[in-house]
Formats: sequence, C-alpha cells, structure tokens
Amino acid sequence: MYTINNDCSNEIIIKNSKFICLLKEIYSVSDVEKVLNNAKLEYKDATHYTYAYIIDNNKKFSDDNEPSGTAGSPIMQVLEKNNLNYVLCIVIRYFGGIKLGASGLVRAYSKSISECLKKTNLSKLIKGYNVDISFSYDLSSKIDYLLKDYQIINKTYKDNITYTLNIEKNMLDTLSNINNINIKIIKETLLKK
Repeated sequence: MYTINNDCSNEIIIKNSKFICLLKEIYSVSDVEKVLNNAKLEYKDATHYTYAYIIDNNKKFSDDNEPSGTAGSPIMQVLEKNNLNYVLCIVIRYFGGIKLGASGLVRAYSKSISECLKKTNLSKLIKGYNVDISFSYDLSSKIDYLLKDYQIINKTYKDNITYTLNIEKNMLDTLSNINNINIKIIKETLLKK
C-alpha cells in the first residue's frame, strides 16, 4: 500500500473543458469536507467538483451531477489500481460547451488523475502504531536520541514526560525493553516508509 509524498495539482483541457485535478494527503474523513469546501471557494465558478477518497477502510466517491459512474468511480478506480491510501482526489471541471459522452467523461476523469499522479512520488506504507510513551526526566536524553528520526505529535511535561507519536514495530520493541518506560498503544496505523 502507498500514499502520495506531497499534495499536487494538474490541469488538462479536453474539448474545451478544463479538468483540474487536486491530490491531497488526508488522514481523517472529517477533513474531506473542509478540503472540498476550500476547493469550491478557490474554483467557485466550476461546473462540477467530483472526488474520491480512500482512508483506511473508508472509501467514497461522488459524480457531483455528472452522469452516474462517469466521474467519481473512474477516479476511485485509479486510486485503487495504484494501491493508494490516505488520499483525496478532487477533479474540478469547467464545462467547455462540448458534451463528451459517458465514455469520454470516464476517459477524461481517469486521464486527469493519472496525469496528476505523475507529478508526485509515492511512499510505501508499513504497519505501525500510534502510541503514548511516558518516562522519567532522567531518561529524556536516551529517549530523544532513539526517537531523533520520528515526528513527535505531542509532548507533555508533568511528573513524567509523555510523547505521542507514530512508530513501527521494531522501535516499539526497542522502547519496550527500556526499564521505567510506560507505553500505551492508542491504535494501529500505517506509516510512510
């Protein structure tokens, strides 16, 4: 399974219709609506805002008033064919006055996302864990050294230090072997490799 390394966009014109594809890395279904609303504000005169997303087991697509099965479904098929996760694809269409027909729309939306995917690199996703790690202040140098290549999502300093971060299994095992460290697995997740 893969995800995109960076958000990207691409524009193509087919028979006077402009198709603007936006690929966004996304980790929450609740963020989909925000990103869609921002796209609608930025491209406010567009005719259609079709989309598809995959976030773990959550998959959804919309034709946004294009004929059924001609926009959202082809976008989803390209995402699935590329084995992508944590991705939202929005294809914004400005109608150019020439009808493309059902098969023409399928080709146009598929081409739009395929061309956009060429503008980003993909990262492999591996199984990992979102964890809270609590430890005493005297262990902070050792823990900081071990976690130097990880992004710490949250740090709390009270009686002990608590870090929230995403780690893979081998680092979880390494940390588990340290005395006086408390590890709480919040959930399994997928991590970029």
